[in-house]
Amino acid sequence: MSQYYIGLMSGTSLDSVDAVLVRFEPEFELLAWHEHALPEPQRQSILQLTQPGDNEIEHLGLLDRQLGELFADAVNTLLERSGTDPADIIAIGSHGQTIRHRPEKGFSLQIGDPASIAEHTGITTLADFRRRDLAAGGQGAPLVPPFHEHLFRSHKQDRVLVNLGGMANITLLPASPQQDVSGYDTGPGNVLMDTWIQRQQGKAFDRHGDWARSGQVIEKLLDSMLSDAYFHQPPPKSTGRETFNSDWLERAIARLTEAPRAEDVQATLLELTARSLADAIQTHSLHQPELYLCGGGSHNQGLHQRLQQLLPDSQINTTEVLGLHPDWMEATAFAWFAMRTLNRKTASRASVTGARGDRILGAIHLP
Repeated sequence: MSQYYIGLMSGTSLDSVDAVLVRFEPEFELLAWHEHALPEPQRQSILQLTQPGDNEIEHLGLLDRQLGELFADAVNTLLERSGTDPADIIAIGSHGQTIRHRPEKGFSLQIGDPASIAEHTGITTLADFRRRDLAAGGQGAPLVPPFHEHLFRSHKQDRVLVNLGGMANITLLPASPQQDVSGYDTGPGNVLMDTWIQRQQGKAFDRHGDWARSGQVIEKLLDSMLSDAYFHQPPPKSTGRETFNSDWLERAIARLTEAPRAEDVQATLLELTARSLADAIQTHSLHQPELYLCGGGSHNQGLHQRLQQLLPDSQINTTEVLGLHPDWMEATAFAWFAMRTLNRKTASRASVTGARGDRILGAIHLP
Protein backbone atom coordinates (compact mmCIF):
# COMPACT_ATOMS: atom_id res chain seq x y z
CA MET A 1 0.00 0.00 0.00
CA SER A 2 1.27 3.46 -0.90
CA GLN A 3 2.38 5.61 2.03
CA TYR A 4 1.23 9.00 0.73
CA TYR A 5 0.53 12.09 2.83
CA ILE A 6 -0.84 15.53 2.01
CA GLY A 7 0.35 18.75 3.65
CA LEU A 8 -1.58 22.03 3.73
CA MET A 9 -0.20 25.45 4.61
CA SER A 10 -1.71 28.93 4.66
CA GLY A 11 0.74 31.39 6.17
CA THR A 12 0.85 34.97 7.37
CA SER A 13 1.50 36.26 3.85
CA LEU A 14 -2.12 35.35 2.98
CA ASP A 15 -1.28 34.78 -0.67
CA SER A 16 -2.60 31.22 -1.21
CA VAL A 17 -3.15 27.78 0.26
CA ASP A 18 -0.24 25.45 -0.52
CA ALA A 19 -1.02 21.75 -0.93
CA VAL A 20 1.56 19.00 -1.50
CA LEU A 21 1.48 15.25 -2.02
CA VAL A 22 4.50 13.46 -0.55
CA ARG A 23 5.83 10.16 0.63
CA PHE A 24 8.49 9.62 3.27
CA GLU A 25 9.24 5.91 2.82
CA PRO A 26 11.37 4.30 1.54
CA GLU A 27 12.77 7.79 0.94
CA PHE A 28 11.36 11.29 0.83
CA GLU A 29 9.76 12.39 -2.44
CA LEU A 30 7.62 15.39 -3.32
CA LEU A 31 5.16 13.92 -5.82
CA ALA A 32 2.78 16.78 -6.65
CA TRP A 33 1.90 20.29 -5.54
CA HIS A 34 -0.84 22.84 -5.99
CA GLU A 35 -1.26 26.52 -5.15
CA HIS A 36 -4.92 27.20 -4.34
CA ALA A 37 -6.13 30.79 -4.53
CA LEU A 38 -7.28 32.46 -1.32
CA PRO A 39 -10.37 34.51 -2.25
CA GLU A 40 -10.21 38.18 -1.35
CA PRO A 41 -13.28 38.13 0.97
CA GLN A 42 -11.67 35.40 3.07
CA ARG A 43 -8.34 37.20 3.00
CA GLN A 44 -9.96 40.36 4.35
CA SER A 45 -11.81 38.37 7.01
CA ILE A 46 -8.53 36.82 8.17
CA LEU A 47 -6.89 40.25 8.40
CA GLN A 48 -9.86 41.53 10.39
CA LEU A 49 -9.54 38.68 12.89
CA THR A 50 -5.81 39.19 13.45
CA GLN A 51 -6.72 42.29 15.48
CA PRO A 52 -9.32 42.77 18.24
CA GLY A 53 -12.76 43.78 16.92
CA ASP A 54 -16.52 43.50 17.29
CA ASN A 55 -18.49 40.25 17.09
CA GLU A 56 -15.31 38.20 16.81
CA ILE A 57 -16.82 34.81 17.70
CA GLU A 58 -19.45 35.07 14.96
CA HIS A 59 -16.85 36.06 12.37
CA LEU A 60 -14.47 33.34 13.56
CA GLY A 61 -17.10 30.59 13.38
CA LEU A 62 -18.13 31.48 9.85
CA LEU A 63 -14.56 31.83 8.59
CA ASP A 64 -13.48 28.58 10.25
CA ARG A 65 -16.02 26.61 8.20
CA GLN A 66 -15.31 28.56 5.00
CA LEU A 67 -11.58 27.91 5.25
CA GLY A 68 -12.10 24.24 6.11
CA GLU A 69 -14.10 23.83 2.91
CA LEU A 70 -11.51 25.84 0.96
CA PHE A 71 -8.70 23.60 2.28
CA ALA A 72 -10.74 20.54 1.27
CA ASP A 73 -11.11 22.02 -2.22
CA ALA A 74 -7.33 22.44 -2.37
CA VAL A 75 -6.85 18.76 -1.46
CA ASN A 76 -9.41 17.52 -3.96
CA THR A 77 -7.91 19.66 -6.72
CA LEU A 78 -4.43 18.32 -5.93
CA LEU A 79 -5.71 14.73 -6.04
CA GLU A 80 -7.56 15.29 -9.32
CA ARG A 81 -4.66 16.99 -11.07
CA SER A 82 -2.16 14.37 -9.91
CA GLY A 83 -4.44 11.45 -10.75
CA THR A 84 -4.21 10.12 -7.18
CA ASP A 85 -6.88 7.95 -5.56
CA PRO A 86 -7.94 9.40 -2.17
CA ALA A 87 -7.81 5.84 -0.82
CA ASP A 88 -4.03 5.94 -1.27
CA ILE A 89 -3.62 8.84 1.18
CA ILE A 90 -2.80 7.91 4.76
CA ALA A 91 -3.57 11.36 6.17
CA ILE A 92 -3.67 15.10 5.64
CA GLY A 93 -1.63 17.43 7.85
CA SER A 94 -3.24 20.88 7.90
CA HIS A 95 -1.54 23.82 9.57
CA GLY A 96 -4.66 25.96 9.34
CA GLN A 97 -4.72 29.73 9.20
CA THR A 98 -3.27 31.60 12.17
CA ILE A 99 -5.57 34.41 13.25
CA ARG A 100 -4.07 35.18 16.66
CA HIS A 101 -0.68 34.17 18.06
CA ARG A 102 -0.28 35.08 21.75
CA PRO A 103 2.31 32.73 23.27
CA GLU A 104 2.86 35.19 26.12
CA LYS A 105 -0.76 34.46 27.07
CA GLY A 106 -0.48 30.74 26.41
CA PHE A 107 -2.44 30.40 23.17
CA SER A 108 -2.15 30.41 19.41
CA LEU A 109 -5.28 30.00 17.30
CA GLN A 110 -5.38 28.40 13.84
CA ILE A 111 -8.68 27.95 12.01
CA GLY A 112 -9.79 26.02 8.93
CA ASP A 113 -12.14 23.38 10.34
CA PRO A 114 -10.33 20.01 10.09
CA ALA A 115 -13.65 18.16 10.48
CA SER A 116 -14.81 19.82 7.25
CA ILE A 117 -11.58 18.78 5.53
CA ALA A 118 -12.08 15.15 6.62
CA GLU A 119 -15.77 15.26 5.64
CA HIS A 120 -15.23 16.69 2.17
CA THR A 121 -12.16 14.62 1.27
CA GLY A 122 -12.85 11.32 3.04
CA ILE A 123 -9.28 11.38 4.40
CA THR A 124 -8.04 11.32 7.99
CA THR A 125 -7.01 14.87 8.86
CA LEU A 126 -4.59 16.04 11.53
CA ALA A 127 -4.53 19.64 12.67
CA ASP A 128 -4.08 21.92 15.68
CA PHE A 129 -0.35 21.22 15.84
CA ARG A 130 0.64 24.13 18.08
CA ARG A 131 -1.54 23.63 21.16
CA ARG A 132 0.34 20.73 22.73
CA ASP A 133 3.61 22.64 22.64
CA LEU A 134 1.92 25.68 24.18
CA ALA A 135 0.34 23.50 26.86
CA ALA A 136 3.87 22.36 27.76
CA GLY A 137 5.03 25.95 28.20
CA GLY A 138 6.44 26.41 24.70
CA GLN A 139 5.99 29.17 22.15
CA GLY A 140 4.10 26.92 19.75
CA ALA A 141 6.35 28.34 17.03
CA PRO A 142 8.32 27.95 14.96
CA LEU A 143 7.46 24.28 14.48
CA VAL A 144 9.29 23.51 11.24
CA PRO A 145 12.90 23.28 12.59
CA PRO A 146 12.62 19.54 13.49
CA PHE A 147 11.60 18.86 9.87
CA HIS A 148 14.57 20.91 8.68
CA GLU A 149 16.76 18.83 10.96
CA HIS A 150 15.31 15.58 9.60
CA LEU A 151 16.00 16.44 5.96
CA PHE A 152 18.87 18.88 5.94
CA ARG A 153 21.21 18.56 8.90
CA SER A 154 24.82 17.96 7.86
CA HIS A 155 27.56 16.61 10.09
CA LYS A 156 30.20 18.30 7.92
CA GLN A 157 28.99 21.90 7.76
CA ASP A 158 26.97 24.27 9.95
CA ARG A 159 23.76 25.29 8.24
CA VAL A 160 21.00 27.86 8.73
CA LEU A 161 17.57 27.46 7.16
CA VAL A 162 15.84 30.82 6.67
CA ASN A 163 12.09 30.83 6.13
CA LEU A 164 10.90 34.07 4.56
CA GLY A 165 7.14 34.06 4.96
CA GLY A 166 5.07 36.87 6.36
CA MET A 167 7.36 36.55 9.36
CA ALA A 168 10.96 35.40 9.12
CA ASN A 169 12.37 32.54 11.15
CA ILE A 170 15.66 30.71 11.31
CA THR A 171 16.64 27.13 12.01
CA LEU A 172 20.19 26.68 13.30
CA LEU A 173 21.65 23.30 12.35
CA PRO A 174 25.11 22.88 13.90
CA ALA A 175 27.32 20.23 12.36
CA SER A 176 28.37 19.03 15.80
CA PRO A 177 26.01 16.33 17.14
CA GLN A 178 26.76 17.65 20.63
CA GLN A 179 24.92 20.90 19.83
CA ASP A 180 21.14 21.14 19.85
CA VAL A 181 19.09 22.35 16.92
CA SER A 182 17.47 25.70 17.68
CA GLY A 183 15.38 28.29 15.93
CA TYR A 184 13.03 31.23 16.38
CA ASP A 185 11.21 34.06 14.64
CA THR A 186 13.58 36.93 13.92
CA GLY A 187 10.84 39.45 13.08
CA PRO A 188 9.03 40.54 9.91
CA GLY A 189 9.76 38.73 6.69
CA ASN A 190 7.53 39.88 3.83
CA VAL A 191 4.62 41.22 5.83
CA LEU A 192 5.60 44.88 6.04
CA MET A 193 7.02 45.06 2.52
CA ASP A 194 3.81 43.53 1.17
CA THR A 195 1.64 45.85 3.27
CA TRP A 196 3.44 48.96 2.05
CA ILE A 197 3.44 48.14 -1.67
CA GLN A 198 -0.21 47.10 -1.51
CA ARG A 199 -1.06 50.46 0.01
CA GLN A 200 1.13 52.54 -2.31
CA GLN A 201 0.84 50.70 -5.61
CA GLY A 202 -1.98 48.18 -5.25
CA LYS A 203 0.41 45.28 -5.85
CA ALA A 204 0.44 42.09 -3.82
CA PHE A 205 4.23 42.10 -3.40
CA ASP A 206 7.43 43.75 -4.61
CA ARG A 207 8.53 41.40 -7.39
CA HIS A 208 12.25 40.63 -7.07
CA GLY A 209 12.53 43.55 -4.62
CA ASP A 210 12.83 45.92 -7.58
CA TRP A 211 10.86 48.77 -5.98
CA ALA A 212 12.89 48.51 -2.78
CA ARG A 213 16.10 48.63 -4.80
CA SER A 214 14.94 51.89 -6.41
CA GLY A 215 14.91 53.65 -3.02
CA GLN A 216 17.37 54.60 -0.31
CA VAL A 217 17.39 53.30 3.26
CA ILE A 218 16.14 55.88 5.77
CA GLU A 219 18.57 55.30 8.63
CA LYS A 220 16.48 57.11 11.24
CA LEU A 221 13.45 55.00 10.35
CA LEU A 222 15.51 51.80 10.37
CA ASP A 223 17.04 52.62 13.77
CA SER A 224 13.61 53.42 15.16
CA MET A 225 12.16 50.11 13.97
CA LEU A 226 15.16 48.07 15.15
CA SER A 227 14.74 49.57 18.62
CA ASP A 228 11.55 47.55 19.05
CA ALA A 229 11.83 45.31 22.11
CA TYR A 230 11.16 42.16 20.11
CA PHE A 231 14.52 42.33 18.32
CA HIS A 232 16.34 42.45 21.65
CA GLN A 233 14.34 39.67 23.32
CA PRO A 234 16.31 36.42 23.74
CA PRO A 235 14.93 33.19 22.27
CA PRO A 236 12.81 31.16 22.48
CA LYS A 237 10.48 33.68 20.88
CA SER A 238 7.89 33.97 18.13
CA THR A 239 5.80 36.75 16.67
CA GLY A 240 3.14 37.61 14.10
CA ARG A 241 0.83 40.26 12.70
CA GLU A 242 -0.24 41.03 16.27
CA THR A 243 3.04 42.97 16.60
CA PHE A 244 4.33 43.70 13.10
CA ASN A 245 1.43 45.24 11.19
CA SER A 246 0.39 48.42 9.38
CA ASP A 247 -0.24 50.30 12.65
CA TRP A 248 3.29 49.45 13.86
CA LEU A 249 4.69 50.74 10.57
CA GLU A 250 2.62 53.92 10.66
CA ARG A 251 3.79 54.71 14.20
CA ALA A 252 7.41 54.32 13.10
CA ILE A 253 6.90 56.61 10.08
CA ALA A 254 5.11 59.19 12.24
CA ARG A 255 8.26 59.59 14.34
CA LEU A 256 10.10 61.05 11.34
CA THR A 257 10.32 64.83 11.06
CA GLU A 258 9.71 64.80 7.29
CA ALA A 259 7.38 62.77 5.11
CA PRO A 260 9.47 60.06 3.40
CA ARG A 261 9.41 58.98 -0.22
CA ALA A 262 7.40 55.79 -0.63
CA GLU A 263 10.22 53.90 -2.34
CA ASP A 264 12.59 54.84 0.49
CA VAL A 265 10.21 53.30 3.02
CA GLN A 266 10.16 50.12 0.94
CA ALA A 267 13.96 50.07 0.83
CA THR A 268 14.05 50.50 4.60
CA LEU A 269 11.59 47.65 5.14
CA LEU A 270 13.74 45.32 3.04
CA GLU A 271 16.75 46.40 5.07
CA LEU A 272 14.82 45.77 8.29
CA THR A 273 14.16 42.15 7.29
CA ALA A 274 17.74 41.62 6.12
CA ARG A 275 19.37 43.30 9.14
CA SER A 276 17.22 41.58 11.76
CA LEU A 277 17.97 38.21 10.15
CA ALA A 278 21.69 38.83 9.80
CA ASP A 279 21.99 40.23 13.32
CA ALA A 280 20.24 37.16 14.74
CA ILE A 281 22.41 34.70 12.80
CA GLN A 282 25.61 36.46 13.80
CA THR A 283 24.81 36.13 17.51
CA HIS A 284 25.28 32.35 17.27
CA SER A 285 28.64 30.58 17.25
CA LEU A 286 28.33 28.87 13.88
CA HIS A 287 31.36 28.61 11.62
CA GLN A 288 30.72 30.16 8.21
CA PRO A 289 27.30 28.50 8.01
CA GLU A 290 25.67 27.70 4.71
CA LEU A 291 22.37 29.58 4.38
CA TYR A 292 19.36 28.14 2.59
CA LEU A 293 16.30 30.29 1.92
CA CYS A 294 12.72 29.07 1.62
CA GLY A 295 9.28 30.66 1.58
CA GLY A 296 7.92 33.33 -0.75
CA GLY A 297 10.63 35.83 0.18
CA SER A 298 13.28 33.50 -1.23
CA HIS A 299 12.30 34.89 -4.67
CA ASN A 300 13.12 38.45 -3.60
CA GLN A 301 16.44 38.96 -5.35
CA GLY A 302 17.05 42.27 -3.60
CA LEU A 303 16.67 40.63 -0.20
CA HIS A 304 18.87 37.70 -1.22
CA GLN A 305 21.55 40.11 -2.42
CA ARG A 306 21.41 42.18 0.77
CA LEU A 307 21.68 39.11 3.00
CA GLN A 308 24.75 38.03 1.06
CA GLN A 309 26.33 41.47 1.62
CA LEU A 310 25.60 41.33 5.34
CA LEU A 311 26.84 37.73 5.67
CA PRO A 312 29.81 37.61 3.25
CA ASP A 313 31.33 34.47 4.79
CA SER A 314 28.23 32.39 4.14
CA GLN A 315 27.18 30.80 0.88
CA ILE A 316 23.48 31.56 0.31
CA ASN A 317 21.17 29.45 -1.86
CA THR A 318 17.54 28.39 -1.81
CA THR A 319 16.52 24.98 -0.52
CA GLU A 320 16.03 23.85 -4.10
CA VAL A 321 19.73 22.91 -4.17
CA LEU A 322 18.98 20.56 -1.24
CA GLY A 323 16.16 18.87 -3.13
CA LEU A 324 13.03 20.70 -1.94
CA HIS A 325 11.64 23.74 -3.74
CA PRO A 326 11.39 26.71 -1.35
CA ASP A 327 7.69 27.28 -2.11
CA TRP A 328 6.64 23.89 -0.73
CA MET A 329 8.75 23.63 2.42
CA GLU A 330 6.14 24.39 5.05
CA ALA A 331 3.29 22.41 3.49
CA THR A 332 5.64 19.42 3.27
CA ALA A 333 6.57 19.87 6.92
CA PHE A 334 2.94 19.52 8.00
CA ALA A 335 2.58 16.33 5.99
CA TRP A 336 5.61 15.10 7.99
CA PHE A 337 3.97 16.19 11.25
CA ALA A 338 0.90 14.16 10.32
CA MET A 339 3.04 11.09 9.66
CA ARG A 340 4.97 11.53 12.91
CA THR A 341 1.80 11.99 14.95
CA LEU A 342 0.13 8.86 13.54
CA ASN A 343 3.30 6.91 14.32
CA ARG A 344 3.39 8.35 17.86
CA LYS A 345 6.74 10.02 17.34
CA THR A 346 7.75 13.41 18.66
CA ALA A 347 7.69 16.27 16.19
CA SER A 348 8.57 19.32 18.29
CA ARG A 349 11.88 20.32 19.81
CA ALA A 350 12.08 21.83 23.28
CA SER A 351 15.38 23.44 22.26
CA VAL A 352 13.40 25.48 19.69
CA THR A 353 10.13 26.40 21.39
CA GLY A 354 11.16 26.29 25.05
CA ALA A 355 8.56 23.67 25.97
CA ARG A 356 9.06 21.19 28.79
CA GLY A 357 10.38 18.43 26.55
CA ASP A 358 9.70 17.26 22.99
CA ARG A 359 6.08 16.49 22.13
CA ILE A 360 3.85 14.52 19.80
CA LEU A 361 1.73 17.11 18.02
CA GLY A 362 -1.62 17.16 16.25
CA ALA A 363 -5.27 16.24 16.81
CA ILE A 364 -6.82 13.49 14.67
CA HIS A 365 -10.12 13.84 12.79
CA LEU A 366 -11.36 10.64 11.16
CA PRO A 367 -13.42 10.78 7.96
